[in-house]
Amino acid sequence: MPDHQSLHDISRSLRLSRAAERIALLRISPAKLLLIGYSSYILLGWILLSLPVSQAVPVGALDNLFIATSAVSTTGLVSVDPGSSYTFLGEVVIMGLIQIGGLGYMTLGSFVVLSLTNGLSSARTKATRNVFNLPESISPRSFILAVVIFTFLCEAIGAALLYPMFVAEGVEAPLWSAIFHSVSAFCTAGFSLNATSFEAFRGHVGINVTIAALSILGAMGFLIVVDGWRTVTGKASHLGFSSKVIARITFAFLAGGTVLFFVIEPSIQDLEPSERLLAAFFQVMTASATVGFNTHPISALSSAVLIVLFFLMIVGASPAGTGGGLKTTSFAALVALVRSTLKGRDRVRFFKREIPPGRLQNATASVSYYAVVAMVAAFLLFLTEPQGAFDVVLFEVLSAMGTVGLSMGLTGELSDLGKVIVIILMTAGRIGILTFGIAISAHDESREEESDNELVL
Repeated sequence: MPDHQSLHDISRSLRLSRAAERIALLRISPAKLLLIGYSSYILLGWILLSLPVSQAVPVGALDNLFIATSAVSTTGLVSVDPGSSYTFLGEVVIMGLIQIGGLGYMTLGSFVVLSLTNGLSSARTKATRNVFNLPESISPRSFILAVVIFTFLCEAIGAALLYPMFVAEGVEAPLWSAIFHSVSAFCTAGFSLNATSFEAFRGHVGINVTIAALSILGAMGFLIVVDGWRTVTGKASHLGFSSKVIARITFAFLAGGTVLFFVIEPSIQDLEPSERLLAAFFQVMTASATVGFNTHPISALSSAVLIVLFFLMIVGASPAGTGGGLKTTSFAALVALVRSTLKGRDRVRFFKREIPPGRLQNATASVSYYAVVAMVAAFLLFLTEPQGAFDVVLFEVLSAMGTVGLSMGLTGELSDLGKVIVIILMTAGRIGILTFGIAISAHDESREEESDNELVL
C-alpha cells in the first residue's frame, strides 16, 4: 500500500498536470488545438503502421502516412489495399485510428479526463464547447458521455447484425469483418477489407440497410442525438433549431438524390428495379454521409450523376458528427441568405428563425475558402497527375476535402507529390476547411456564444 507521502505526491502531480493543461488550452486556440491533436494521432498511426509486424507485404513510408491520415480523417481513400497490405495487427491499428477520428480528438481526450476525474476543467469545457459548436443548453460533460455511449452502442449493434449476414455470404473472418466494417461505417470512414468495397453485395438488402443506417447515424451528428434524447426524456420541450434543420436537409438530400440517380444513371438501367433502387440509394447515401463505401463502380457513372455526387460531397454531413464537408447547416444558412437577397429582405430567416450575421459570415467564409483550396489543389494535381482526366482529378479533390473516400481510380496511381497534396486535403477536411485555415493563420479564433435558437455551423 502506498504511504501518505506517496498519495500526496500523486495528488500534487495530478493538480500540476491539470494546471498545465488549463494553461495550454487557454493559450492555444481551439482550431490550433484541433490541428495539433489530429496531427499527433496521425503521427502515432504512421509509426505503428510502419512496424514490420503491421505489414503483410512491404509498404512504403509515404503510403503508411497516407493510410494513417485517411483513417484518422475518416476519409477512406487508400493508396494500397488495407485488406492485403496489412496484417491483423495493422488492421486493428487502422480501426483504432478510425475510431479516434470518428469520436474526435476533443471527445476522446475529454472522455479520458472524465474517466480519471469527476469533471472537466473550465478550459477544456470551453474548448470542447467551441470545437463542437455546442449551444448553451447542452452541457459538454453530458454531451461527451452521450457521444461515447451512443457510438459504442451503435457499433456493437451494427457488428451483431452484419456478422450472420457475412457468415451466410461466406466472407472471410466474418466476425472481424463485421466489427471492422461497423466501426468504419458509423465513423463514416469508408475503409473496407474487401478489395472492391461492397460491390459484391449490391443487391443484398440487409447489408446495404445496415451499413446505410450506421453511416447516416454517424453523419447526422451527435448533436441531434443528444438533442433528441433530451427531448424524449423531457429535459427539453422540443428539438433545437439546428437538429430540425439537420434532419430535414439530410432526408431531403437522400430522397432527392436517390430519385435522380435512379432515373438518369444509365449504368444501372439494366438492373432489376429493386436492385437498381438499392444501388441508387446507397451511392447517394455514401456521398451525402461522406462514408465512401460503394456498391457500384464510381468510374462507370455518367457525368450528370457525377455532378449530383459533387454537390452532395461538397455539402457533406452535419456538425458535431463523424462526416466531413461544408455541413448541412452551412448550406441552410447560404440558402436562406440567397432567398432573402432575391426577395429584397434585410433579415435572413430559415424555417421562420432569423440567422445571426455571425453565422452567415462563417458560412460564406467557409464556402469561399473551400472554393479557393479546391481550385489550388486541383491545379496542383493537374500538374502532378497529368494522366488524370479533368473529372477524375476534380472528383479526387472534392472527395479528399469532404473526407468522402470515393475515387474514380486515381488514388492508387498518385505520384508521391500527389499523395502529399491529398494528405493535406484529408487533414484539412477532417478538422473543417475554415477551421484549418484559422489553425494555420497567425490569429486565434474568437467565437460568439450560441443559444438554442441559433443555427450551429
